[in-house]
Amino acid sequence: MASNPNDAAPQAGATDQPIRTGEEYIESLRNRGLKVYLFGELVDEPVDHPMIRPSINAVAETYDLAASSPEIATALSPLTGERVSRFLHIAESAEDLVRQNKMQRRLGQLTGTCFQRCVGMDALNSLHSVTYEIDAAHDSVYHQRFLAFVAMMQRHGYVIGGAMTDVKGDRSKAPHEQDDPDLYVRVVRRTDDGVYISGAKAHQTGCVNSHWLLVMPTLRLGPADRDYAIVGAIPADADGITYIYGRQSCDTRSMEGGDIDAGNAGFSGQEAMIIFDQVFIPNEFVFMDGEHEFAGMLVERFTCYHRRSYVCKSGVGDVLIGAAAAIADYNGVEHASHIRDKLVEMTHLNETIYSTGIASSYQAAPMKSGVWQNDDMIANVCKHHVTKIPYEIGRLAQDLAGGLMVTLPSQKDLDHPQIGPIILKYLKGRKEIATEDRIRILRLIENMTLGRNAVGYLTESMHGAGSPQAQRIQIGRQMQLDFKMQLAKTLAGIAPASAEEISGELSDYMARVFGVDADVDS
Repeated sequence: MASNPNDAAPQAGATDQPIRTGEEYIESLRNRGLKVYLFGELVDEPVDHPMIRPSINAVAETYDLAASSPEIATALSPLTGERVSRFLHIAESAEDLVRQNKMQRRLGQLTGTCFQRCVGMDALNSLHSVTYEIDAAHDSVYHQRFLAFVAMMQRHGYVIGGAMTDVKGDRSKAPHEQDDPDLYVRVVRRTDDGVYISGAKAHQTGCVNSHWLLVMPTLRLGPADRDYAIVGAIPADADGITYIYGRQSCDTRSMEGGDIDAGNAGFSGQEAMIIFDQVFIPNEFVFMDGEHEFAGMLVERFTCYHRRSYVCKSGVGDVLIGAAAAIADYNGVEHASHIRDKLVEMTHLNETIYSTGIASSYQAAPMKSGVWQNDDMIANVCKHHVTKIPYEIGRLAQDLAGGLMVTLPSQKDLDHPQIGPIILKYLKGRKEIATEDRIRILRLIENMTLGRNAVGYLTESMHGAGSPQAQRIQIGRQMQLDFKMQLAKTLAGIAPASAEEISGELSDYMARVFGVDADVDS
């Protein structure tokens, strides 16, 4: 590992040229020697594994979108002076955050699944402000290290995987209280050159498909948890890292041959457990080490960004709505009033996700470091909608699909010389529509509501970036009930509280909603 991040060598499979296309990205992942276990076996080359490759294709689409639509998926970096992936850009305005959301929706439309780069993007933006504020409090140099790291990522066009969620063990105990200290990632040794970490991160999105990992704490920490207050960047192929690939529903269909039964043969998501065994992080890639009082700040700022990043589900929802409309058309019932009403409801729900997410971005404000942070209240409202709405959209899609979606014969039966023609005869819908096309749409709906990509559209919508109660806690903290009660009391002719209380509540509200200061006379 080079001593200066600006001079750090590219990883195995990479070149000195930045990665700009999906194909270049795929090639950059080859020959890295990652230790990846799947079905109890060490994977020889993840790029060529049929169960892993669709998730790689989804990340590759982020590069191709940047090439075809730079106005959506790239930004001009003040660090390099070049256009870079928006996934690697530090937000310099509310408009930057809005463009992130538009890019996320578009990628959801193009892949129908998780494209695995939002955690890294949101980690970069949250660390920008947190490292700045740690330096102000401790006279440290984390922020400059961090900026050098971001510039290096931008120059090479790397994928960054954010690693925040620890396995947690006994949730009633703090990290230092666990019977096994490795149940939260921690520093196990410090040297003059850097730190060594051990532990595990669970269900890490796209980690095998990343070039670098950003390790972060997962919750607020106290003084006794100092060794767990570690933030650092690590090459994904660093010594001491093992990946245990996670199973997903119907995932082996991608290994059976053919492209129908998988539903979406081209794209999928990815999660894995990451095991860190004495993994070294040199000082230049350490962005927090022991400043436990800033762990909560980092988690809250990250989740603020990430919860409004769930507008990606509206792009996936667009695909599912389209599939539901298509099967209604193929069945010849597209004009029935109750069919149209269900499609309207699906659309209304889907746009609710998008509108709350993008509203959070529009209502952003600058932080002390210069990065812009979206509105936390609306971000939590967005994510709380996401814990519910995709399930209802999925239910309506299954309603429109009918029971055949889960009782279809296999592609091998369809390809059989005797059985195949019988299937084509008896599974016919409208005469103008090929029976195989009807089957393909039904398999896609199955994939998105029950199969492999239901992992990202449904379950991950529930638990990603915090389960529903986490959003309710944040919403409860920001309800500003005293201020709202005073509004009601004023209109009802009830004497106000003290001027100091009113001024404080009003100032907080005006700053959050309108981005301006206010005093009691306003």
